[in-house]
Amino acid sequence: MHLTWPQPARVALVLALLWVAYVLLWTPGPFSLRLLGLYPKKLGSRVVGWAAARSLPHAWREPLLGRFAGHFGIDLEEAEHALGDYPSLQALFTRRLKAGLRPQDAPLPGALNSPVDARIIASGRIQADTAIQAKGLPYRLSELLKHERGADRFEGGQYLTLYLSPKDYHRIHVPLEGKVTAVSRVEGELWPVNDASTGAIPRLYERNRRAVWTALGAGTCEGLEVAAVLVGATHVGGVVIDARWLGGRSLPEDGGFPVNLLPCAPGEDLGTFEFGSTVVLLIGGPRARDWAPLRTEGSVKVGQRLGAYR
Repeated sequence: MHLTWPQPARVALVLALLWVAYVLLWTPGPFSLRLLGLYPKKLGSRVVGWAAARSLPHAWREPLLGRFAGHFGIDLEEAEHALGDYPSLQALFTRRLKAGLRPQDAPLPGALNSPVDARIIASGRIQADTAIQAKGLPYRLSELLKHERGADRFEGGQYLTLYLSPKDYHRIHVPLEGKVTAVSRVEGELWPVNDASTGAIPRLYERNRRAVWTALGAGTCEGLEVAAVLVGATHVGGVVIDARWLGGRSLPEDGGFPVNLLPCAPGEDLGTFEFGSTVVLLIGGPRARDWAPLRTEGSVKVGQRLGAYR
């Protein structure tokens, strides 16, 4: 009996259809999120990032950027420059604010100030290398940090998850007085980090692209160690650590390096998101159990106190 094999194109089509059926029928989350599983998120993010960085003709800036700002509710009164002075959509997203708009709360023992304008969407105590993403979904700090030394230094401490929407100010600032010890980057996926995703995609923050900045507390924050994890998302491929902390080096695509205890102060530049995303703030160190959050939900602005020693 002569056997004939199916044509390769037919086999590929069947496999593709099976994959589509799996994504749409058996992956978790709402149907819109399952559809996103079919979208090439990294390629799409690169294309959107490229388009957002293109310089706009001066005559187009106010009508196009103004419509975009109005759609998302961006407060242009806070922006450092007039709308027509931003050459691209990316420049508007990574805008600075007018001087003095985000004063830092006065220092207190153990005081940490918010690094971003955001909404606190999760908080709690770190136990057994675990934090909670949303709706009881756990993730592991050792995987979140990946290239950093042992995550056990955060055991018994606190985590705060701060979500930035497209309307928010997208620069990230130093939350404490201290000395920077390390920076790293983790290559990963680019799933959305909105409410639908955080409540449905297991280990979302472990899976997405991210950058990590860590510092030891000094002065009034002696006894703390803090990690700011900048989590990327769909169309937020750019997760940027400020050049000051890199010492003229570039972060590897998936790796990191120590920083020689560079001093840092609340409000200094830490990094930038290109579009909105999420910062997971980890509070550890020998005095972590003495630290208590003052805010565990709701909106917060850069410089407002998140917590301090009891």
